[in-house]
Amino acid sequence: MIRLAPLIISLLLAPLQAAAFETQAREAYVIDQTTGTVLLAKNADVPLPPASMSKLMTLYMAFEAIRRGKSDGGLDLNEMLPVSEHAQSYGGSSMFLQSGETVSVEDLIRGIIVLSGNDACVVIAEALSPDGTEYGFARLMTQRAQQLGMTNSTFTNSNGWPAPGHLMSMRDLGLLSHRLIEDFPEFYPLFAETEFEFDNRVPSNRLNRNPLLTMNIGADGLKTGHTQEAGYGLAGSAKQGDRRVIFVVSGIESSAARAQESQAIVNWAFRQFAMRPMISEGEKFAEAEVWMGSEPKVGLVAAEDVSVLMPALAASELEAEVVFTGPVEAPVTKGQQLAELVFTPEGLPEKRIPLVADRDIGPGGFVSRMSTAALLLINRLVQGPGDAT
Repeated sequence: MIRLAPLIISLLLAPLQAAAFETQAREAYVIDQTTGTVLLAKNADVPLPPASMSKLMTLYMAFEAIRRGKSDGGLDLNEMLPVSEHAQSYGGSSMFLQSGETVSVEDLIRGIIVLSGNDACVVIAEALSPDGTEYGFARLMTQRAQQLGMTNSTFTNSNGWPAPGHLMSMRDLGLLSHRLIEDFPEFYPLFAETEFEFDNRVPSNRLNRNPLLTMNIGADGLKTGHTQEAGYGLAGSAKQGDRRVIFVVSGIESSAARAQESQAIVNWAFRQFAMRPMISEGEKFAEAEVWMGSEPKVGLVAAEDVSVLMPALAASELEAEVVFTGPVEAPVTKGQQLAELVFTPEGLPEKRIPLVADRDIGPGGFVSRMSTAALLLINRLVQGPGDAT
């Protein structure tokens, strides 16, 4: 591995770094979805009761089932599902469903998102469960979560009702939020609905519990949660311009504090960090020696324009280095990745940007190959047998 002398990339910015955010949440996870940069992690991998935020997993599986379609063991939006006595038995937030009636999948989905209906979750769960029970569906939730990379999540019910062993981490909830946004763009706008008056039942219960949706900060999801043990939590997302931020908080003392803290996190994430143009397509950073090629060296250039998330008031200069394994063996194809440009913005994880060959270089002719072989032989003779590798 060859590391060339450090390069200095000028950003022409003030010499300051992003201010750290001291959250009052007991657990928190904030990620810039656009770049995948983790901006804040506090007890992010601790499994804990997620309350109603675990409904996001039920929704993810419901969306998968709708996409499969009824003919493939899934669901149809217009399909009517029966409400069981078990579904009606749950207290807490509710669609106020009655056992024996049937409700459309579309209404149930909106009832989960907007009204946080515990009963609606169970209706979906029993329809998709391999044995027709909510617990059977919860086992599927755990299996699917593991497949998605959510390694600190286990489920015993579909709605987050307090129960031993029903746990999720903030990082897992952040990952799940990301997957909902990316995998189901056709359904994600439902999370921004501020009210849903189902069948004119209990009109006072029609409003979305997410306090950020009306704050004009770009928030468009996802789910609040609250139990006595977990405190107040929120899995949220906001988009401003070309950037999207996902955040999850838990263990906050009141609904008012949750709203205030969530708003503060969104403002901090957008104001303290910014996308900066860093590299231009075709910009040359170094040259690599070519082994037995028609030319002795090849240029290492950026394959495309690159913008990088930086502290909004970043250092005026950023040190970077070119890393590659060399010499490069001919032939070389233009656009072939040969190296990486490595740098670390202050307070953020290391960044690696691929560098590619700036031109084609074919294998050397007879004279070139003989010259290279002769140089290799001379080097070995100079080194002596004890130094050969």
